Amino acid sequence: MLDSKKFTLDDLKSGARIYFIGIGGISMNGLAKLAKAAGFVVGGSDNHPGERTDILAEEGIKIYGNQIAGNIDDFKPDVLVKTAAILPQNEEVGRANELGLQVLDRAEFLGAFTRTYKRVINVSGTHGKTTTTSMISLMMIEAGADPTVHLGADLDLFKGTVRTGSSDRGVLVSEACEFNRSFLNFSSTTAVITNIDHDHVDCYPTIQDVIDVFARFMGLVSDDGNIVVSGNDKNIASSVEEARKAFASAGRKFPAVVTCSTDEAPCAVSGKTADFFARNISFEQGLPSFEIVHEGVSFGKVHLRIPGTHNIANSLNAAAAAYLNGASPENIVAALNGFGGADGRYTVKGKYKGCDVVVDYAHHPTAARATIEAASNMPHNNILVVFQPLTYDRTKKLFEDYVTSLLPCRKVLFAEIFSDREINMHDISSKDISDEINKRGGDSEFYEDREELKNRIDELIEPGDIILILGPEDIRTLGDTLCPKG
Repeated sequence: MLDSKKFTLDDLKSGARIYFIGIGGISMNGLAKLAKAAGFVVGGSDNHPGERTDILAEEGIKIYGNQIAGNIDDFKPDVLVKTAAILPQNEEVGRANELGLQVLDRAEFLGAFTRTYKRVINVSGTHGKTTTTSMISLMMIEAGADPTVHLGADLDLFKGTVRTGSSDRGVLVSEACEFNRSFLNFSSTTAVITNIDHDHVDCYPTIQDVIDVFARFMGLVSDDGNIVVSGNDKNIASSVEEARKAFASAGRKFPAVVTCSTDEAPCAVSGKTADFFARNISFEQGLPSFEIVHEGVSFGKVHLRIPGTHNIANSLNAAAAAYLNGASPENIVAALNGFGGADGRYTVKGKYKGCDVVVDYAHHPTAARATIEAASNMPHNNILVVFQPLTYDRTKKLFEDYVTSLLPCRKVLFAEIFSDREINMHDISSKDISDEINKRGGDSEFYEDREELKNRIDELIEPGDIILILGPEDIRTLGDTLCPKG
């Protein structure tokens, strides 16, 4: 049996058969493509087949539209990979166990990729992972590094969530999510930490728990590697200090810590000006322009095509990681100037009755606040926010943060909380947030019915407004309803 914490792709026999349970999921879908490109025979199942599974089928991957024990007997896999959402009583898992087959979690299988490539840039953090990973990927492509890439969202250039790079397995750029401590399966030569905030409250009861797990993630960076961090994040500063002590106790050399900041003031992590910082920041039609400065030298002027001060921070983290891995200043600026954003990250879906329709995954209060601020800098008359929280536990424990982040909005329309992995043990509803906002003088409404929500949008909007739809994919599909493709 494979050691799930140590094996690489080379430990799997040539042409091994790998079966993905939940293959339609956005990360599993990408991993299935990467596995096929690596020379394995790939199949999988999903109870809700759709466009993503159709694309896999067109690429020669065997797809099963249900999850029954007979699929395992039919496909005859050597290894199974499952998502965290797959329950132990799943028939396919049960049959695999009966046959003595190896069953790996998604993160364990992705971890094998991180131990197979010569250089691995893992991008972690509570917010901004997808955008930062995308930016780094484009910079490394500009530099001719031909990276393999694993993203948590679609990127137009990749026509999906992944990119297959050179056969010599030189560079891997991947998102590294802290949910369920999954990123503790990953090895890094460069680790990026965009920020540390209290999220995934079902896994981490306190912010200290989050700080602790990021320190453990840093422990998986090679001693001669790099840790790129947002220098003004106090939680990151605490986590770095904790990681330093752990390295010292183990007699290990601590990797180089490279700091990034949107200004030149001394930063929390190092107590001095960040190694990479932004200078001459301005906004043109709501879009940021700035210079990236490193060791007193300007990389040149960046003109982002995506809004928000938080994307200046993402750009700096990406620039540092790419530069440390061989990208030139020219490569970095060219990539940033050409970057139009990843799907679901301030994605402009089109026009609806004269309004810009924008969708964003910003389901956490901090992310929502940053995205609303970004929208407010764009040309507009009014902003109508449509919001859906993600998971009951998060909504309960971050309730006050949800209220305060959305209270300043001119108008908020709430959809009911979305969760596909938990029972509503707290008897919590989006209506509770809406009611509390109204009690404090805000203006909010709650709609259980999606058609009623759409009708209310029609009543409220005027040409020149922005309709800002925030939350998981369940609510972001409203953007496609308002602005259908084609």
